Amino acid sequence: MSKVEEFEALRPLLFSIAYRVLGSVSEAEDAVQETWLRFDASPTRPASVKSFLSATVTRVSIDVLRSARVRREEYVGPWLPEPLLSDPYQDPARAAELADSVSMAALLLLERLSPLERAVFLLREVFAFGFDDIAAAVGRSQAACRQLLVRARRHMDAGRPRFTADGRERRELARRFFEALNDGDVAGLRELLAADVRLVGDGGGKAPQLARAVTGARNVAHLLGTVFPWLLRIDVTCEPQDINGQPGALFRDRDGKVLHALVLEVAGGRVRTVRTVINPDKLGHLGPVADAWAVDREVRRVRRGAR
Repeated sequence: MSKVEEFEALRPLLFSIAYRVLGSVSEAEDAVQETWLRFDASPTRPASVKSFLSATVTRVSIDVLRSARVRREEYVGPWLPEPLLSDPYQDPARAAELADSVSMAALLLLERLSPLERAVFLLREVFAFGFDDIAAAVGRSQAACRQLLVRARRHMDAGRPRFTADGRERRELARRFFEALNDGDVAGLRELLAADVRLVGDGGGKAPQLARAVTGARNVAHLLGTVFPWLLRIDVTCEPQDINGQPGALFRDRDGKVLHALVLEVAGGRVRTVRTVINPDKLGHLGPVADAWAVDREVRRVRRGAR
């Protein structure tokens, strides 16, 4: 098997590691490409190509994350991960761990960890790497990695939701949510939302966005149920689909360009968080991106004309 073939066989795993470390599709793809360049430039064949490539992509991702955190401190408004439609890496034995770790809720919890804690937690808890490989990947002793894992688990367990939801419950609740959204049914939406639900939007200062998170079932239902009908008036469409392994939807303008992604966090029989990503820099991997400012201006014009 050639170097290229060996690398391509492991590319899904490498991307999945990098995305979970970075929360960014574009940065993860860059990390995978840098990993290939280092592998291609290596004069000798490693004893384990998988271990070598996994360690390399982890180290590259840690370096990128450290610089990205500085940029995120200056980010305009809430920061959310880039939406991911499908995880390229599949492992039936780790299916539950893989699905849980790619959700936006989990990725935001991972933001609480240091880069080293994050890498150790993911390699061990999600991808089931041995401590020898983890130590080589992060440049620490196995004992130090075990300590990092204990701290990471503590932080992750403290932030996990009290309630859970199975796939069937999530899909049914999402179906009812988007049905009510399309109908502009404020009362119907309110019934599906947790009392302390939060609506969080990420525009990064590059698209219209909420000044702050909207909280409470009444406020969130009113905002969603009154704004979306105006989007329908200008031919914006809602395309339900799983995003980051959770129920969500892509919204497109009349030309089919991606306007924003919306993801639901469902637990305890209710929608507990609604997250929307409208920053155009985070949507380019999904296809051509709509001009959100132009859409906003058109909605305002239509609303003025209806008064």
